[in-house]
Amino acid sequence: MAHSDRRIPAVVPSRRTVVTALGAVACGAVIGTRRAAAGQAAAPGLDDPAKKETAMKLVSSAENSSLDWKAQYKYIEDIGDGRGYTAGIIGFCSGTGDMLDLVRLYTDRSPGNVLATYLPALRRVDGSDSHDGLDPGFPADWRRAARDTAFQHAQNDERDRVYFNPAVARGKADGLRALGQFAYYDALVMHGDGDDPTGFRNIRGRALRSARPPAQGGDETAYLNAFLDARVWAMKQEEAHSDTSRVDTAQRVFLRKGNLDLNTPLDWKVYGDSYHIG
Repeated sequence: MAHSDRRIPAVVPSRRTVVTALGAVACGAVIGTRRAAAGQAAAPGLDDPAKKETAMKLVSSAENSSLDWKAQYKYIEDIGDGRGYTAGIIGFCSGTGDMLDLVRLYTDRSPGNVLATYLPALRRVDGSDSHDGLDPGFPADWRRAARDTAFQHAQNDERDRVYFNPAVARGKADGLRALGQFAYYDALVMHGDGDDPTGFRNIRGRALRSARPPAQGGDETAYLNAFLDARVWAMKQEEAHSDTSRVDTAQRVFLRKGNLDLNTPLDWKVYGDSYHIG
């Protein structure tokens, strides 16, 4: 999800498997109960509306060099990363399956929409960087569809179903507050959750080899440092992700300040550009 000056891709080919790996995470409620019993009011999680808006802006700063994430519904281009077209608010890709799932959802809700005729082509190009059956009209039709509130809602819902909600649930199950939940979400957006070593589940597994999350009796700050170390390792495995400033000068900054609840105001940098949320 980015403009033509984008410097990193949003996804990896295995990202469509994210939902299947995270499983049931009901113990988050137990963690909240323990905090309440200890006399600590549970702070809002990342699914709190204000926190979620912050998360969308943080990701957009890294993916789009802009805090205006809602301007990205119409975004579409092939950034040359081998995943075909990248488009929309979370970088849905024609080569990774999540764009196909999105257009299916939109068509289920709005039969006969301008993108529905591309479903056969999206099925054919899934798993490749091909534009076969998509060119020349698909980008212009995507931008047309983006003016439809039904398509905007479909993008929001697929983002939440595949990336945001699983990240928040897994974070809560691990006893993490909003910052940790955001670290999980940002990792899922970029890396997906396939079986490859750089997928989310294996980033988390790498972190667990050196630290325990709060749900397992560990220190939250120490665990998040381990997770971010593992995330940086994963990013450096692929040239397109090798700039790690979205971790080094953003998430690490919040962690060093002890801002585990991701409270505003926030100041950070990505690729040397400065951002602020008041």
